[in-house]
Amino acid sequence: MSWTRRFPAVPEALLAALLALLSLLAAAPAARAHEERPVALPDGTGSVPAYRATEPDLIVCKTDRPAFERRVSAFPEDLRRRNLDLYERCERNGYRHLQQAVDAVDRPGMNIAVLPGLYEEEPSLPKPTGECAALKAPDSSLGYQILSWEQQVACPHNQNLVAILGKTNLQIEGTGASRLDVVIDAKYQKLNALRADRSNGVYFRNFTAQRTTFNSLYVLAGDGFVIDDVLTRWNDEYGFLTFASDHGLYKNCESYGNGDSGIYPGSASNINDGRGYDVPRYSIEITGCRSHHNMVGYSGTAGDSVWVHDNEFDQNMGGASMDSAFPGHPGLPQNHARFERNLIHDNNQDYYRFVADGTCAKPPAERGYEQGVVCPQISMPPGTGIITAGGNWNLYEDNWVYGHRRAGFYLSAVPAFIRGEESWSKQADTSHHNRYAGNVLGKDRSGAPRPNGADVWWDGQGKGNCWQDGPAGSSPGTLPQCGKERGQVSGASARLVGEPVKLTQLLVCADYNVQARRLPAGCDWYGARGLERVETQLALAVAAVLALVGGVLWWRRLRHSRLGTAACLLGLGGLALEVAGSTTSLMNTPVPALALLLLGLWWTGAGIALRPRRPWFARLTLLLGALTLLDAFDKAVLMIPWIPLSPAWIRALVAVAWVLWAVVAAARPDAGAPARTTDPADPPPPARTPVPAAGPARPGPTA
Repeated sequence: MSWTRRFPAVPEALLAALLALLSLLAAAPAARAHEERPVALPDGTGSVPAYRATEPDLIVCKTDRPAFERRVSAFPEDLRRRNLDLYERCERNGYRHLQQAVDAVDRPGMNIAVLPGLYEEEPSLPKPTGECAALKAPDSSLGYQILSWEQQVACPHNQNLVAILGKTNLQIEGTGASRLDVVIDAKYQKLNALRADRSNGVYFRNFTAQRTTFNSLYVLAGDGFVIDDVLTRWNDEYGFLTFASDHGLYKNCESYGNGDSGIYPGSASNINDGRGYDVPRYSIEITGCRSHHNMVGYSGTAGDSVWVHDNEFDQNMGGASMDSAFPGHPGLPQNHARFERNLIHDNNQDYYRFVADGTCAKPPAERGYEQGVVCPQISMPPGTGIITAGGNWNLYEDNWVYGHRRAGFYLSAVPAFIRGEESWSKQADTSHHNRYAGNVLGKDRSGAPRPNGADVWWDGQGKGNCWQDGPAGSSPGTLPQCGKERGQVSGASARLVGEPVKLTQLLVCADYNVQARRLPAGCDWYGARGLERVETQLALAVAAVLALVGGVLWWRRLRHSRLGTAACLLGLGGLALEVAGSTTSLMNTPVPALALLLLGLWWTGAGIALRPRRPWFARLTLLLGALTLLDAFDKAVLMIPWIPLSPAWIRALVAVAWVLWAVVAAARPDAGAPARTTDPADPPPPARTPVPAAGPARPGPTA
């Protein structure tokens, strides 16, 4: 059912006007999370590859035998002996660089064994020469070229340390006792350490990839892949990046020290678009992984149909995020992620300080990634568990979410023009049917209290979203409740646009750029506190205007009215509480709703007092009071279902008209009106005894 058919009284012109206003306010640059050549999603005919425990077809090792023997000396005896046997075989007919072995793959289903050692792939490191140095290709916003498939094949090492192009069912496995025994190191000289492009059925196991200017392990346009017991670390952008792929499995992986996310299944195959919660399968599964000390543990622009379960995301700025905020990603808007039984906790790192102090302006090799520096690549609210920015039909069930200073769950909509789609019919097509149920909030697995700053932050937009009963602190104060069955929602709302103050915050905070060292002033994501915060500045400015106008109106029209005076005193209290409620410490408490209650009583009382002399202005004042009381009810008691806009939007528009009219009403004299304005409830004045008119003088007594 379309929005206009559901809300016939709300024409498309209203939605168009609101979204046009938002587009004018939006200060965020047209950034892209991941820029790649145009790719099509796989046809879905592949499958998740199985591990092959057979002898390797190709072996990679280094030439320093004493160093190798020292590396394997502490291995369990069987594993040490196997590695020594493989080394002898490698000395006879093996390869010294992984790329050499990949180039020797001549049929599907081959296994490459990589023996313990440090692999810097020296033949791949020199800068391009000849035709590869003069490729014509568009530049990304980060400065690298967006190469075509043909250019990648012709010049595989322009951007990649190890290029796996067009291989089928290739397995690459480290033979050490742990994933740290085989290390593939790009030394910040390549975009990608390993790139598997159009390579269906690839299986990576038991090694570490590190130190790139973009991404350690990249799978592009693959139908079937496994990432098994692999570590990635210290990259400008991602640890693991899989893009436009299907039939994928991450398991037992780890990632840290990345400027975007440790795990990024972007544009996963959009196989469930148009379905509800029950789906036949997911395109990518992620399980048993830990992602920590990154900007965000997990992210997925167009992370569609991804099943994320039994992982740990901790010690990042944010635990996990999925979004529809960047153009150029197949499968937008994001839909059908499923998160369950994950540990998502203590994601409170603040890495924006490294942008502010200039650390991130240095060359990557000098930034200190190995010592804990992370350079955040995009804007995001630190101290948050799971962020959903423009997603639909996502399930968040049975997770532990605790220890976040801002919020456990963070849900906001993203207008379609942000992702490059201009059709008005699509502008409100995100933030629908997200279900949060059965999660353990504010407690760790032992049951010990580990509260979140708020369990839920929601901008209010979307239909069919629901939360479990009893989150400890939420904004808004009441939320639609999930029923026992998926799809059942109690108190469902259907808002076309989010709350105005929250949208203002999101728009201000989005104007971040790591390359330009631009951290938006006024946004507490980047350290703004107290009066520096845009929400507090806005509340203070509104309070100042209303106090000034209301004070003049009281002096000119209401100071002789007991009801008007009492109402104005309530209004002053409401304005003070509104400013206080905009601060970080009180924004998720009942204070903002109490402020609205007092303001509503102010305008209601003032409207009643104004009726005798200013009936039309009094009607406007009473309308504003009713809308403000309705807004308080909406935020604190019950989010009013099935209305297309928050009362805050209508209240704000009426308040502007009221301020202008109040100025006029206070300035214009009442022609012929008495100086004293009486309350309708005051008793009538006592009747005055008439004085007889003076007649002719009566003669006095004579002497």
